[in-house]
Amino acid sequence: MNVILLEHIDELGAVGQTVKVKDGYARNFLLPRKLACLATEKNMNFYRTIIEAKRRKMEKLRGSAEQLAEQLGQINLTFFRKSKDQDARLFGSVTNSDVAAALTDQGFDVERKRIVLSEPIKKIGDYTASIRIHPEVVAQIKVSVVPEEESQDAAGK
Repeated sequence: MNVILLEHIDELGAVGQTVKVKDGYARNFLLPRKLACLATEKNMNFYRTIIEAKRRKMEKLRGSAEQLAEQLGQINLTFFRKSKDQDARLFGSVTNSDVAAALTDQGFDVERKRIVLSEPIKKIGDYTASIRIHPEVVAQIKVSVVPEEESQDAAGK
């Protein structure tokens, strides 16, 4: 089934783009949520002004998203976790929810769903997290995980 996207959908396309999707995906997800409409000539003419308005709005938001990406790029988050000594594995893991909470503490309001970790953080070390601020703008932040014992030693000195 061919549909016209009314919103940007990751891995599928941008606003105004005509894409071919499976019938069930269109009927059960895209159409009820008004993320897309059927690709007919009548719908294309009807939604043309709406699509252009959304594209202009996205372009305006891109400038502020790039500024936010620069600010986020300078952040280095540090998490203190308990670990096993022999192989530096963590008891538990650091998730995108933990990263979102740490960013909120620093004054950045970022949704958990927009944070993508390149790999699961289950060991001590340095990692990179990507934050999708805008469909065309992605910020990279550094995430460090250190053993909890080091944090207690640093606090005692």
